Amino acid sequence: MAEAPDSHPTDAPGPGPGPEVLDAFASAKGFMPVDEGLALHAAATEAGLLGLPLLEIGTYCGRSTILLADAARRAGVTALTVDHHRGSEEQQPGWEYHDPGTVDAEVGLMDTLPTFRRTLHRAGLEDHVVALVGRSPRIAALWGTPLGMVFVDGGHTDEHATADYEGWAPHVAVGGLLAIHDVFPEPADEFTGQAPYRVHRRAVASGAFSEVSATGSLRVLRRTGPGPV
Repeated sequence: MAEAPDSHPTDAPGPGPGPEVLDAFASAKGFMPVDEGLALHAAATEAGLLGLPLLEIGTYCGRSTILLADAARRAGVTALTVDHHRGSEEQQPGWEYHDPGTVDAEVGLMDTLPTFRRTLHRAGLEDHVVALVGRSPRIAALWGTPLGMVFVDGGHTDEHATADYEGWAPHVAVGGLLAIHDVFPEPADEFTGQAPYRVHRRAVASGAFSEVSATGSLRVLRRTGPGPV
């Protein structure tokens, strides 16, 4: 989950994000590389055609939220993003992906919510996003609306990745998309990518989802049936 470079293509193909959205994505704090971002935007744009909300688990500072919000704006739907904003395991002090600039000096804990809000404001996309602030399983337990897309990009332990999948995948409408980030099948990537990889394999094995695309560590699957996930 290396920090993504701030370069981007100068011309987005066809229905892809326009230059202003690409600029906002490139300048936002976060980890998603450009090729995966473009694939996510394409999937979200397709899912938006169902006329249902698009939901992201793992907001961080809003880099990928920009792409979901742009797709939602085009489709006339809402992008939803779920995060407790205290940082996942690998973002805590002493870990490789910790950013001291995200720590609230008063309480001594990470708080990425202010940065996320500034990211959306700069991108001009605040009106197209609803931020759900809290822990993913607790919010999922209260949720009852079908979703056109679920993008799983939260915690990277088996406990958290599994909870995100079990809480939200059942809400993907038939024909909708499930996207999973940081899918790395190699055991050397145990901390950052093995749990998402196991969730990906579980989704495929369920028979309720079929693979659509793979770009870098991003996997996109389609809900093909109403059975259990």
